[in-house]
Amino acid sequence: MRSASALSFVTLFALVLMTGACIRQSASEAETVSEAPAAPAFESGPEILAAEKLIEKDPDSLQGYNLLAVACIRRARETGDHSFNKKGESAVEKALSLAPDDPTSRKLHATLMATGHRFVEARDSARSLTSEFPDDAFAYGILVDANAELGNYEEALKAAQKMVDLKPNSASYARVAHMRSLHGDHPGAVKMLITAARTADPKDKEAQSWCLMQLGKEYFKVGDLDRANKVVDESLAISPNHPLALVEKARYLAASGDFDGAEARLRQASERVANTEAAIMLGKISRKRGNLEEARRHYASAEKTELEGGGDVHPFALLWADEGIRLDEALAVAQTDYETNKDIYASDILAWCMHKNGMTQEARGIIQNALRLNTNDARILYHAGMIERELGNRKLAAKYLASALKANPYFDLFQAETAKTALTELQ
Repeated sequence: MRSASALSFVTLFALVLMTGACIRQSASEAETVSEAPAAPAFESGPEILAAEKLIEKDPDSLQGYNLLAVACIRRARETGDHSFNKKGESAVEKALSLAPDDPTSRKLHATLMATGHRFVEARDSARSLTSEFPDDAFAYGILVDANAELGNYEEALKAAQKMVDLKPNSASYARVAHMRSLHGDHPGAVKMLITAARTADPKDKEAQSWCLMQLGKEYFKVGDLDRANKVVDESLAISPNHPLALVEKARYLAASGDFDGAEARLRQASERVANTEAAIMLGKISRKRGNLEEARRHYASAEKTELEGGGDVHPFALLWADEGIRLDEALAVAQTDYETNKDIYASDILAWCMHKNGMTQEARGIIQNALRLNTNDARILYHAGMIERELGNRKLAAKYLASALKANPYFDLFQAETAKTALTELQ
């Protein structure tokens, strides 16, 4: 008969892979797991405390370390405090030292590699796992995430289909939704996200909140501000302090011109742990209000938070290119990202940085890589339009810019206005 802790582990482990559609998140790659992680800014939570108690009773408890890793991964997503991921990685390393071939420990290790943007390692580990355990849906979920980030979309699609065939649940539906969204199938993505939200464990508020937040993002992607607001409000009603949902709510409020409301949500999201995306958005709102000095302070705060944590710097390449500053650095960051992660978003950012650095002809080839899935992403279409405009291809430029504004006229507080102005000049 399973113990209570084993039952808790099964429940928790089944929900770890819910993060697939937003795997790029801040996580340290510089700090080794042997170093002591910084103390989390949030309380550990009951699952972490239970796992630690199990380890205290039995320091060589494989199950205890695996349970601790699962609880830490989930707590990181709940709070936005990624020091929990470092703690989880330490737990997995200990589990693997006890049992190097343990499938659960290996799956958790691969999950943390993906969370830490080590996508090649995560993919290779997932391939090994699916080869050994061809009926393991969890391993296929890691394979979906890693391949999507690396731009291996055909392999990601196959893995998503296999995952949902093996285990049609909230986690697999979310993966299918992400793949449909990437391929421009908005109705299909919405259908799958609604199914994911409905099939999430009713006892797990965070999982439900996350699914609804993803649904809101999908609505916003096509400029449906009303539905996006409604769904993210449902998400926050379930989990009022969910940092990702708070940032999304702020995005929709800012798009509708409610900067005070947006600022309040962003500050709430950053109340306990510095939030890079929130700081960047606060900077844009300050700039929109004409307070350039305050905007620079917010941008500097975001950069400090991300770079000190050894996290994901590619959003800064986009920010610097948009702002027309530090263009050499922006290009270098974008090129480094593209060398490994040839997904459509790495391609898009590189093309934009090349264009801003006067390499517009070269950027044209790269932006086509970003357009290859017909994702119907307003930012990508906008970048394509501005590149064609610079090259004198007025008709094609107007087509891309019109498509961008049709897809989502609110895609950025500043770039959307630039798109409108450029389109007017072309017509």
